[in-house]
Amino acid sequence: MVRALRAKLHGLRVTGSDLHYHGSITLDPDHCTLAGLHPTEFVDVWNKNSGVRLTTYVIYGDPGSRCCVLNGAAARSCQLGDELILAASHDVQPEALYDHQPRIVTFTPDNGVDQVLQYEVYASDRYSYDFRIVDVEHEETVATVHNYAGVDVGAIRGELRTRGLNDQEIEDFVRKYLIR
Repeated sequence: MVRALRAKLHGLRVTGSDLHYHGSITLDPDHCTLAGLHPTEFVDVWNKNSGVRLTTYVIYGDPGSRCCVLNGAAARSCQLGDELILAASHDVQPEALYDHQPRIVTFTPDNGVDQVLQYEVYASDRYSYDFRIVDVEHEETVATVHNYAGVDVGAIRGELRTRGLNDQEIEDFVRKYLIR
């Protein structure tokens, strides 16, 4: 057995904290649904600003709220606006990795969804267990996705569309400057 990533929220910003709540992390259920996170599921939380790492469980807040509220003892580990990575994992047999496709949701600075990605393990000519990232919305494999702080890929696509670029020109731009 290996412990493998099952779901991830990447770049979610802290919107609040409540030291005197029962404990846990309160998240927008819409975000959780995109990644496949469940209520009461344990997640690892990594604070990109402070380096703090902790484990807690998910509870749902209001749909559409874009919330990320650390409760109980975890409230001491963050400040408003801190950027977090939340990861859920599970145990799988190595051969099951080929069918394992965790969802990764990346976020804009206001906790809007930026990208929905999927990790895939496959057998290549070079490795028995190779790896690729797939942009779910655009159904394309990308080598590396750069989630630059403060960059909203969806907004960039929209701006390029208003400037008259067609879908292919927009995707060419995104591939050249944002995805490598």
